[in-house]
Amino acid sequence: MPTDKNPRLIDLSHTVEHGLVTYKGLPAPIICDYLSREASRKYYAPGTEFQIGKIEMVANTGTYLDSPFHRYANGKDLSQLDLNKLANLPAIKVSSHNKSAIDAECFSGEANLAGKAVLVETGWSRHWNTPQYFEGHPFLTEDAAKFLADSGVALVGIDSHNIDDVGDLRRPVHSILLGHEIPIVEHMTNLTNLPASEFRFFAVPVKVKGFGTFPVRAFASVV
Repeated sequence: MPTDKNPRLIDLSHTVEHGLVTYKGLPAPIICDYLSREASRKYYAPGTEFQIGKIEMVANTGTYLDSPFHRYANGKDLSQLDLNKLANLPAIKVSSHNKSAIDAECFSGEANLAGKAVLVETGWSRHWNTPQYFEGHPFLTEDAAKFLADSGVALVGIDSHNIDDVGDLRRPVHSILLGHEIPIVEHMTNLTNLPASEFRFFAVPVKVKGFGTFPVRAFASVV
């Protein structure tokens, strides 16, 4: 069994690979060698070689985090995010497998949400990398976003294609949460292996200035 000195780490991220389509209409990443092992050999002693990789991708690839700058020109970008709102967060999981529109009622039974990461398990990640993933996905409603923001949550994550109903071009959930400086993590996976509570959550993106979104290696630490 895990102990305080040896917690169990649970990976909650999808693998980014060449050709992966995360969001319909956005290009897939191109992953290749900048310097191959074979080409590098001329620079080093015999038997020594290195690979330097190259990736071309949009920021919304794989499991990623949205900062306020993603939605608001004057919002905090990735380089300005407080690590205390991204790492080692007390967290809870809210499961909602049977609702397309996940409303405030789904969270009203949770006590003391302030300062916590709230991860919403819909089960939609089972459709990852298939055409079904883009159609009819579960999402949070506007009143759910308002409830979570008013509750003072630190971060909200979901294992679905989008935290918003993509048919609502206002994107109210992004607008409300990011307007309250609450980061969002989308396209999560493996939430079924988490307990309902008593775990810590981590989702730290690269510290890039002028960027609002970037992939993360999201994971949980369960004692």
